[in-house]
Amino acid sequence: MGKDGRAARDPDRERAARRGDREAEDRRRRLLRSGRSVLRIGAHGSGMSAVELDERLVPGGAPAERLDKVVAGLFGVSRARAREWIAEGRVRVDGKRAPKGSPVQAGARISVERPPPDQPAPQPELPIRIVHADAHLVLADKPAGMPSHPLKPGERGTAANALVGRFPELAQVGPSPREGGLVHRLDSETSGLLLAARTEAAHSMLRAQFTARAVDKGYLALAAGEIHAGGEIALPLLHDPRDPRRMQAASDATYAAEHGARAAVTRFLPIERKSGFTLLEVEIPTGVMHQIRAHLAFIGHPLAGDALYGGPDLPGLPRHFLHAARLAFRHPDGSRARYESALPEDLERVWTTL
Repeated sequence: MGKDGRAARDPDRERAARRGDREAEDRRRRLLRSGRSVLRIGAHGSGMSAVELDERLVPGGAPAERLDKVVAGLFGVSRARAREWIAEGRVRVDGKRAPKGSPVQAGARISVERPPPDQPAPQPELPIRIVHADAHLVLADKPAGMPSHPLKPGERGTAANALVGRFPELAQVGPSPREGGLVHRLDSETSGLLLAARTEAAHSMLRAQFTARAVDKGYLALAAGEIHAGGEIALPLLHDPRDPRRMQAASDATYAAEHGARAAVTRFLPIERKSGFTLLEVEIPTGVMHQIRAHLAFIGHPLAGDALYGGPDLPGLPRHFLHAARLAFRHPDGSRARYESALPEDLERVWTTL
């Protein structure tokens, strides 16, 4: 120690440290020249995540070109993907962000931060309405035609992509990075309320309620035929061996047990009948794939527009008529939460013109 209480300087160690820094920088430059990726580990949200920083040099002698064209050529992606990366702030030119049309000179260093492959790529521009957001959760109104979350690495256009784009911490919540904190799922063509948790504690608490069948999940559905009384369908569901896209109800208990069918309960109540169709309020304490669609088809009342389950077509209805209209549960703060979503314009128009 020196006289002032600080550690005495060691010139030899300082020279060695500077030499190590120079060698590390030389290695990084060689990686840049070779076009190989550099993997950097950094903090992200509440945890740690790997960010792949792919850095490449624009070849000497190359003419000045637009940034999006340069990125597409250097990294072997489409111009559209290059523009997405630039818009998301993932691209830097010599360490600085630049617009897609800015000219890039020979010798410039282009870096791209690629999202971890299993995490949804953030897409805040996707059209999804946020119904409610607080420190514990996010509730969104998912439009029809949007999958709940990616099924494979790199898939885009899902609700999880949209939500992670607006609430980045969701990428770190839940057992699967691809799900972006979602606590449950909706079919791609089903519109309505979709719940995600912003913390691990909230995810565990909310997921436990779904597992215990303690969440009130209400839907609006348009079924073919006239239904005059409410009822309950309590039949297990399994994949149809003739068409793996479909689920089928198993009325034989032995067959259901042998084939691993999942318990499913669907309750329905007619609201109004019109032109040979019935608008139903549907509740499902369970949550099996295609549950409402398969159960209603089994009793001879498939959803309007549901071609997969034999539902009739209706003018102006390009998808099945099913909307997740109500969600009620115990909030992580201890209060009782209830949210509702009105029929979207496409379904409202079909119903009023029926």
